[in-house]
Amino acid sequence: MTKKSCFDVLAERGFVKQCTDEDAVRKLLGEEKVTAYIGFDPTAKSLHAGSLVPIMGLMHLSREGHAPIALVGGGTGLIGDPSGKTETRQLLTRETLRENFEGVKAQLGRFLDFNGGGAVAVDNSEWLEPLNYVDFLRDIGRHFSVNRMLSFEAYKQRMEKGLSFLEFNYQLCQAYDFLVLYQKYGCRLQMGGDDQWGNIVAGVDLVRRVESQQVYGLTFPLLTTATGAKMGKTATGAVWLSDELLSPYEYYQYWINVDDRDVTRFLKMFTLLPMSEIERLAQLEGAEIREAKKVLAFEATKICHGETNAQKAQEGAQAAFGDGGDVENMPTMEITADSLSEGIRATELFVTAGLCKSNGEAVKLFRSGAGWAGGRQLRDHREVITSSDFVQGEVVLRAGKKRKHRIVSS
Repeated sequence: MTKKSCFDVLAERGFVKQCTDEDAVRKLLGEEKVTAYIGFDPTAKSLHAGSLVPIMGLMHLSREGHAPIALVGGGTGLIGDPSGKTETRQLLTRETLRENFEGVKAQLGRFLDFNGGGAVAVDNSEWLEPLNYVDFLRDIGRHFSVNRMLSFEAYKQRMEKGLSFLEFNYQLCQAYDFLVLYQKYGCRLQMGGDDQWGNIVAGVDLVRRVESQQVYGLTFPLLTTATGAKMGKTATGAVWLSDELLSPYEYYQYWINVDDRDVTRFLKMFTLLPMSEIERLAQLEGAEIREAKKVLAFEATKICHGETNAQKAQEGAQAAFGDGGDVENMPTMEITADSLSEGIRATELFVTAGLCKSNGEAVKLFRSGAGWAGGRQLRDHREVITSSDFVQGEVVLRAGKKRKHRIVSS
């Protein structure tokens, strides 16, 4: 049986949206060890679940024996990518960007092996910041047509609300990244979200013009959930990949609570399970879909946070929802018995526990009847949590049906 090209692996799992030359890329990825890259601008100190599609794309490349490059944009991050944005990004200071850079690079190292595993992490500030701008415009800028740049959807959309000259230069810088990576590493494939199509094509064209060599581009679909929500966003905020911003338990909860219609697609894209196992899970219907969701949540959490944390998150979830498991692995907060003598305002406790963003949000939750302290339903802003709510030194706060937090009295 002929071994699948890495392109076919990506395609059957739903990663391929557009490709500059599908047949050539399939052949390239099937016959040679290919160096390919994806860029991640460090706009925050952590990536979120919306970045998982490109990260998983690099993981598949690595697993198939290719050489992935994760480019963290210490240089392009100073400009701000206009792609997919309706407004100008807030410019970051160099200090903030450097802090974000270190966080994102370390995070990518959890998914890719930069220590002898064939993957490489690079920072485009190394070649972008030393550039002499006039020379750059003469040597690189002359290869770009303004008319063609404005024909790409990402730029068209922004022209209506305004596109700064700084942002207008972003495409030149990203294309230059591809040229440098081709020259330095022999990189022949750039991948990214479909909103990067124009920038990727510009890089392919620049390498052809400067080096007279053929390189390629491939984009991934921009995911939305079955409900139309943007991937990696929830009502309570972003689904961060950092355990400092979002615990492994909460990360697990995101995946186990996805819409039934998304389960098979997410199993393909966000786990490394064999397709045969995914096809088996895809056959589950009705209440059995919950089993497929448990597999998705465990596997996705294991990739991001490690198997031990995934097991703890799974046990915590089982304890929280009455399926056995160890309550010690539920998200837990300790308070002193003395603080309960006069009672603690329930709104404040829900905010401190991370179940609500603000006291106002907690009040709305209580008024809707979706706030609970153990078996007691909370009704309004005057509600107070006292020692009488605790059983054997603990109480579980609940916001809605799925979000819980254990409070322990010491």
